[in-house]
Amino acid sequence: MSERKGMLLVVSGPSGSGKTTMCRRLADEGEAHYSVSCTTRAARPGETHGRDYHFLSREDFLKKREAGEFLESAEVHGNLYGTLISEVTGFLEEGKDVVMDLDVQGATQVRACRDAIIRLSAVDLFVMPPSEEELLARLSGRGTDSAEVIALRMKNALGEISHWPEYDYRLLSGSQEEDYSRFKSLVVAERMRVSRLAEA
Repeated sequence: MSERKGMLLVVSGPSGSGKTTMCRRLADEGEAHYSVSCTTRAARPGETHGRDYHFLSREDFLKKREAGEFLESAEVHGNLYGTLISEVTGFLEEGKDVVMDLDVQGATQVRACRDAIIRLSAVDLFVMPPSEEELLARLSGRGTDSAEVIALRMKNALGEISHWPEYDYRLLSGSQEEDYSRFKSLVVAERMRVSRLAEA
C-alpha cells in the first residue's frame, strides 16, 4: 500500500475566466484546501479575516517577505498580496491537496520556489476563455464598469493569456459545469500520478 503526497494545484486565467469559482467549489466540496492569501488592503464589507484573506499591516507583510515566508507575493494597485509558505506546506505534508488561484506572476514565482515539497507537489492550469468576444462579454457582464475600465481589463487579460504555454495544462472554457467537470477530471488524474505516491 502507498500513501499519496498532497498536490499543489495552481490555477490562473484572466478576469472573467471562472477560475476563482472553480477553486472555491473544489474546496467547498472538501476536495482541497483553498489557500488564503495575505493582503495589506482593508477588508471589504462581508469579508472575513482568515476566510477571504489574512489582513496584515504593510509593516507586518514586509517583515514576513524579508524573512522569506512568502511562496509568492506582488504589489497590485498599491496593495501587497502574497501566500505564506506555511499556509501550503503543512497541508501537503499531511497528504492534503491545496488549490491556489494566482495570476501569471504568482504562478511563475511558485515554479521558481526551491522548497522540495512545493517542487514535487506543484501542477498548474491556465483557464482560457473560448474567444476574445466571449471574454469581452464576460468582462462587460457585471454592468458596473465604465468602457475605460473594461478596455483596461481586456488589455490586461490578453496580456495574461499570452502566458498559457508556460503551464502544464490548458482548459478551454465552455459552460461553468463543463469547466468544473474537466477541472475535477484533472485533479483525479493527478492524484494517480506515480510520482505523488510514497511507499507507506
